[in-house]
Amino acid sequence: MFAFALALALHTVAAAVWVGGMFFAYLVLRPAIADLAVDERLGLWLKVLPVFFRWVWLAVATLLATGYGVLLLGYRGGLGGGGLHIDIMQATGLTMIALFAYLFFVPWQGLRAAMAAGDLDAASRQQGRIRVIVGVNLALGLFTAAVGATGTLWAY
Repeated sequence: MFAFALALALHTVAAAVWVGGMFFAYLVLRPAIADLAVDERLGLWLKVLPVFFRWVWLAVATLLATGYGVLLLGYRGGLGGGGLHIDIMQATGLTMIALFAYLFFVPWQGLRAAMAAGDLDAASRQQGRIRVIVGVNLALGLFTAAVGATGTLWAY
């Protein structure tokens, strides 16, 4: 029972780190720096995002290990025994991970390369792609958190 509770606690914390970080970046930091010059704004993202991405990669690993760990530890019958909310969390979570991996390996690398080359127009375009993906992932993450928090109550 302790392993189950620990896995569930770590899963919840990892989700809070990732979704909370996106909420802060998208709805707090982005509007707060909107009036900075383009080079300053992009330079700030170059400093902030690598730190955030390290936490996201850790959160992704933790979410996968603990999410499937909870199922394997016997949550309502193992891998196939979860309710609809478990299926929804898996689908949205895996979608979020795929979107994040794309964000990291394509537009983030493009932003870094464009900034290294001094091409602010290309860097801005890449930052725009990152912003869209983060917006989608934020919506998915908030939805998934709500499903995770309420899913066991759906049968009542």
